[in-house]
Amino acid sequence: MARRWTNDLTWNDVTPKSHWLNRRQIIAGALGAAGAASIGGPLAAQVDNDNLQPNTFEEITTYNNFYEFGTSKEDPARYAGQLTTQPWSIQVDGMVDNPGDYALADLIDRLDVEERIYRFRCVEAWSMVIPWNGIELKDILERVGVQEGAKYVAFETLVRPSEMPGVRRAVLDWPYREGLRLDEAMHPLTIMATGIYGETIPNQNGAPIRLVVPWKYGFKSIKSIVRITLTDEEPPTSWNMANGREYGFYSNVNPNVDHPRWSQASERVIGGGLFAQRQPTLMFNGYENEVASLYEGMDLSEFY
Repeated sequence: MARRWTNDLTWNDVTPKSHWLNRRQIIAGALGAAGAASIGGPLAAQVDNDNLQPNTFEEITTYNNFYEFGTSKEDPARYAGQLTTQPWSIQVDGMVDNPGDYALADLIDRLDVEERIYRFRCVEAWSMVIPWNGIELKDILERVGVQEGAKYVAFETLVRPSEMPGVRRAVLDWPYREGLRLDEAMHPLTIMATGIYGETIPNQNGAPIRLVVPWKYGFKSIKSIVRITLTDEEPPTSWNMANGREYGFYSNVNPNVDHPRWSQASERVIGGGLFAQRQPTLMFNGYENEVASLYEGMDLSEFY
């Protein structure tokens, strides 16, 4: 059975996809279906549902950042269809017992795929509610064996200029890199998503597998992962490398710490309409009860 967090986010907070089946009839395609027999119910942390606006499948898949395909919100949906996602392999190295190049299907074989309805908060101060299907990162890390002394998990995104037009420009230092502290990576809220709405995750949203860390700004949830490295040193991350003053390693959602160029105290909900009222941003994106203990004794004002 899947673990359950405080179940304040439900399917009532997510607009059903057109002609959507009964919510208990989860049908996952391709890798999104791996372990479908063990899909559990929705998991979520505390939020105020009165402030939430629903999101459609179309909104989730047509309004997002994926700079490998371009810098506008429309570019990923426009260009990502040309990305080849099968076969797919992930290099696992560093401080692990079983390093190697793993076929994705082998890496996640027989691991539990669960339904997770999570809030998603972008550093640009917009938000969504997204029904992911995914596997706890902890389960994957335990499969490859984390060695004593490992403190961080680093990730890299695919770089394929023939299919990713955005990497032909030096917008960032490719490949896209991200990282988590090991205890963040092992937290049960942290998942590797393979699906959305019970279907295989679309290319523009990070197919075939991406990280989802719901209490952090969205750019931490790296897409189309091809490498996972365990290390004892804090790994470099792309936005921190590009502008360390504005983008820190942790990047936890914090309404009390503004981006140097805009406030983070409120957010624009995608799908709320042009004149929709902004809603207050919640500490740790509404997951404070679950994750605040990870940062006890640390100065939250330094997390940006």
